[in-house]
Amino acid sequence: MRHSLNCRNPGGTTLSSLSRSWLFAALVFSLFPSHLLAEQPKERTLDEIKAEALRRAENGMYPLIGLDPADVREAFSHINSADNDEWAAAFTAVGDRYMNEGKSLEASDPAKANADFTRAWRIYSFGRWPVPASPGKKRAYAKALEAFLAHAKFLDPPLEVVRIPFENSEIIGYLRLPKNVQGPVPIVIAISGLDSRKEDLSENFGVVLNSGIGFIGIDSPGTGQAPIKASETAERMFSKVIDYLQTRPEVDKTRIGVDGQSFGAYWATKLSILEHARLKAVVAQSPPVDATFQKDFFQQKTLGNREYLFGLGPALMSIFESADSLDQLADYFPKMSLVNQHLIGKPTTSMLIIAGALDTQVPISDAYLLLNSGDVPKEAWINPQGGHLGRQVKVWPDPVIFRKVLVPWLIRNLEMQPTETHP
Repeated sequence: MRHSLNCRNPGGTTLSSLSRSWLFAALVFSLFPSHLLAEQPKERTLDEIKAEALRRAENGMYPLIGLDPADVREAFSHINSADNDEWAAAFTAVGDRYMNEGKSLEASDPAKANADFTRAWRIYSFGRWPVPASPGKKRAYAKALEAFLAHAKFLDPPLEVVRIPFENSEIIGYLRLPKNVQGPVPIVIAISGLDSRKEDLSENFGVVLNSGIGFIGIDSPGTGQAPIKASETAERMFSKVIDYLQTRPEVDKTRIGVDGQSFGAYWATKLSILEHARLKAVVAQSPPVDATFQKDFFQQKTLGNREYLFGLGPALMSIFESADSLDQLADYFPKMSLVNQHLIGKPTTSMLIIAGALDTQVPISDAYLLLNSGDVPKEAWINPQGGHLGRQVKVWPDPVIFRKVLVPWLIRNLEMQPTETHP
């Protein structure tokens, strides 16, 4: 991640003073003319962010799924300005309490210690949300990694941290395989989104282990511990993961699947095309394909988007090497379009496309475009009342979509064909 937003506005003024602002409103106003800003939603104020975050915590909504509203209120009571480090410090202090308690209970009460580590991980993670854009937020992210791995020590079957050599660096992934299974098993490459991380996916995907399927959680390019930034060719990182999985004797090379959510679904879609010969099934949840990357959509819908808690445009800017300002990102975005890359229409794997008709972050037209392309029938789950990822408050929250839609499809499409029987 870029450590600061040290960019220039069209008049040439350095905007380094904005490096500590997590609302990003001034950055947006400095980079785009007023006639464009009039057409886009305004970022939430600090008070609005607090109120909306608490509403989401109380209703189990992203990005506060699993957070106790009381912990969120406690942290917010110490946040009085739009400062990254103040935000991070407030949530880190709450997380530290659970982390320290967990460490003190590891020997005497391992179940309580595990619960404390899990709680600390979630709180630290929100302390670095959406991106670690300051020293304090980077520390919060480092603590989130520590807390998650402390929690992971209690997992059965165990979580293996794998390090895959890649372009003078390494890809770090979390691998879990089902236990007591005879022979190689199918596996899912779970790709994080813009602000989720492999830790979130690894926690969620534990449910597939009971079905005899393994998974490996990987951070998207430009996020978490990924070794490269996002670009038109960054999917090569996941091709290397496929190479690695094919070296593992526990993995069935003919039953490798991919799941990607939001921006992770972009990479999943590309892999469905470019790696269709090595993949069996791909899930793309709200996949950005074409319209999402057009300049007018970026300027009118992405910046200030309120379905996103705050800072969607600048968060996107942080994952690209070639985008040092929001206007540069708007110019660069069309290169990411799968239409402009001449990929739409090429053969794909079997796919499940999940989307919400009311999604304001990724227009439903992108899902329909993908459904109409390729050479094999695709399945779709589209919620007419759903927003991003198909979410619908209290009706189709993320965990329900995951458990009732996504996982059953993967189980069906990655399992062995039934053995033929004869009368």
